[in-house]
This record gives sequence, C-alpha cells and structure tokens, in this order.
Amino acid sequence: MGEDGEDFKEYRWETGYEKTWEAIQEDEKGNVEASVHEIIQRAKRKAQMERKGHTRLGMMRHMYVILDGSEAMLDQDLKPIRQGCTLKLMEEFIEEFLYESPLSQLGFILTRNKRAEKISDLTGNSKKHLEVLKANYTQSSCSGEPSLQNGLELALSSLKHMPTHAIREVLIIMGSLTTCDPGDINITIQALKNCGIRVSVIGIGAEVRLCRHLCHSTGGVYSVVLDDLHFKHLLHEHVFPPAAVPSNSTDNALIKMGFPHHGPTDEKTTALAMCMCHLESETCGKLEGGGYLCPQCRSKYCELPVECKVCGLTLVSAPHLARSYHHLFPVGPFTPIPVDTSHCCFACRIDFKEIDKQIFKCETCTQVFCLDCDMFIHDTLHTCPGCATNQKTFQNVMDV
Repeated sequence: MGEDGEDFKEYRWETGYEKTWEAIQEDEKGNVEASVHEIIQRAKRKAQMERKGHTRLGMMRHMYVILDGSEAMLDQDLKPIRQGCTLKLMEEFIEEFLYESPLSQLGFILTRNKRAEKISDLTGNSKKHLEVLKANYTQSSCSGEPSLQNGLELALSSLKHMPTHAIREVLIIMGSLTTCDPGDINITIQALKNCGIRVSVIGIGAEVRLCRHLCHSTGGVYSVVLDDLHFKHLLHEHVFPPAAVPSNSTDNALIKMGFPHHGPTDEKTTALAMCMCHLESETCGKLEGGGYLCPQCRSKYCELPVECKVCGLTLVSAPHLARSYHHLFPVGPFTPIPVDTSHCCFACRIDFKEIDKQIFKCETCTQVFCLDCDMFIHDTLHTCPGCATNQKTFQNVMDV
C-alpha cells in the first residue's frame, strides 16, 4: 500500500478478504458508514483525475460482449460462482454503459460446447438485454468448452457492416484457459485488425498468451481479475467512451441524424405498421400502432437510438445528444484545500465545520464546494454551478 493511501488492500490476494477492516474507522457515535463512504469517494476522485477534456472520443459505439459459458465458469473462486458473479456485474455494466454512452449499442454472444450463439442483437434497450441474459446465461447452461474463434467470427460478421465513423468493439469475458477453434485464429485476428475492430479481454483465473496477443494486435486492453471488486472496476473502465485513434479506422464525417417523435398508440388515430426492429424475430407478425417513425422514410421503430434499416438514417433523441456532450467537455477536477469555517458550500449552502477533512475549490470560478457536492457535480450534474452563474467565466471556459 502506497503512502498516499490510493492502492487499496482489497486488490491483493493475501489481504483482500482478511484485513479490509483496517482501512475502516469508527466515528464518535461508533458508526463506520462515514469511513466506508470516504474510501469510495477517494476511489472516484482518482478516476476523475484521469479524465481529460478536448479529446476526440468514440461517442457512437457498437460493442459485442462475448460471455464464456463453459464449465470453467462453474468454479467458485468468485462467489457464489464465476457465472453468478459475472451475471450480477453484467447487469450493472449494461445500465452504466447505456447511460454514459446513450448513442451506443450493445449485443451479447454466448460461447459454449465449442460453439458460439448470438443471444442479443445490437440495441440500446437495456431491459431487453437483461431479460435475455437472465434467460440464457444461467448456471445450468454452462457446459463444454468455449470457442474463441467462433465468437469473434460471429461478432466480426455483424460489426464489419457498421459505419466507420463509429467505434466497433468486442469485450470478452473469458474464464476458461483453453479454446476449441475450428481453424487458424490468427487469420481471424488479422481480419479484426483490418476492419478496425478493437478487442478487449477480461480474464478470470490466469493470463493467457493468446488473449494478450489478441488485445495487442487490435488495440484493446487485456486484464486479469483478482477478485469480485477488481472485476467490477475492470468492467467500469469500459463504460466511458474510449479515445478515437487513427488505428481504429474512424473517418471524419458529418453524420446525418433524424429526431423522430413518438407517435400515438391509439389504433383508431394512427395507421398500423410492422416494427422494423423485430422483422427477423419470432414475434414479427404483429401489427401495432404508434412507435418512432423515421422522418425520412416513415419506417417504424420501437426504441432509440437505432439506424434505420431502410434509408440508413441514424435515429436519436435530443436527450441522447445532451447526455453525450459532457464527455467532450468534462468539469475539471477541483483542488483540495484546508477547511475554512468562515465559508459555506456554494452549491448546498451548508457551513463548513472543523470535522470536515477537506473542501474543494474550482480553479476557474474560485468557488468552494463540499465533498458531496464535488462528487455530484462530476458524476451527475457535469456543470460547475459557480461557472454557470458567472456568464463571463462560463463563456471563457466554452471558448477554450
């Protein structure tokens, strides 16, 4: 553990479960909630310091998650088992990913019994993903060996047709140390590299040379899980949009978008139409009214964002663009300063007390905030209240 206290003991095998209470202290009333809250806040602030603004990001992402459904996922080194821990963390990952990247789409592929199966197509509907995972990724479904090549080929067949202005990614959750492939996987890796598809792997158990070679060749990230907390942090690193680099084959282009309005659901006032989202599904034969109508070709869709299958127009809503804006211009980290009891928090107007360890100052507007407001500004609000109320300062920030 470093002197600054940033490296937490739960990241080490020998002390991860035995001495985690050493970092927790009781307050005057005998409660430990404040100490635990402080540890979590410190970890979040460290992640904020690593974010940089004015960087070209891949705001539109198409990601396939390949889940290992082999017998190796039945091991109990992650509680209760690897499959159960992965499913629980994946539910949180889906919600966070689609919230932080509302213009992006997720899809899921399950590999087991030497085969790969696409259980969920690319979509931005988190509810649909959760239902599919709970139905298909269960303890009883884990059997046989995985096939890494079959899973990559299945993802490649879909992602290679995606527009080049979007970031195309594959995230693999690999628990097995072996893979049963029908051919030369190096050919598949080269095809992924040629298409600019970024492949990242989170390994459970031990490092595999093939996975490291795969990530290195495609520009992805390879990590090995230490425990369930580390697993959660590794997944969280893939939530935020990555920096777009020339190797990803992303083109500079103006993207034409449509902003459809949700039509009425009353069958008497609107024409019945078939949803384009479910043309290839088992429930495609049902005609319904309402939905989102493409402003260019009038095709109907039940969810946004989506790319129109008829005219190719990207359909989004205004809140999707608004929620993506803060990634390009994030609020800079506030500077910790000693507590000054003569001041109060600019946001919540609560007086600072001597028991407060630190307060935080915005270097742009010089306003001072408490710890809770600092975290709320950076995690949820994404706008400094002091800079927003000072129009001159706010205009200078936007000009930069």
